[in-house]
Amino acid sequence: MSEEQEKSKGGLKEFFSIGEVFTYFFKKKDHYNSFNLKAMHFINKFSIVVFLLGLIFFLSKKFLF
Repeated sequence: MSEEQEKSKGGLKEFFSIGEVFTYFFKKKDHYNSFNLKAMHFINKFSIVVFLLGLIFFLSKKFLF
């Protein structure tokens, strides 16, 4: 395999990379033109935060109490 094919194939490190999730919250918002797009991005951010809070709550109940 060539070097480019190996890079495009990815791996577990790229699969479990969460850097893009955190950069999603701090991107510039210049490209949001319509209300629908703004609403969609707000709902996506809200759902990520609620999921992470629920995951933290679940893990704390499971392992701390």
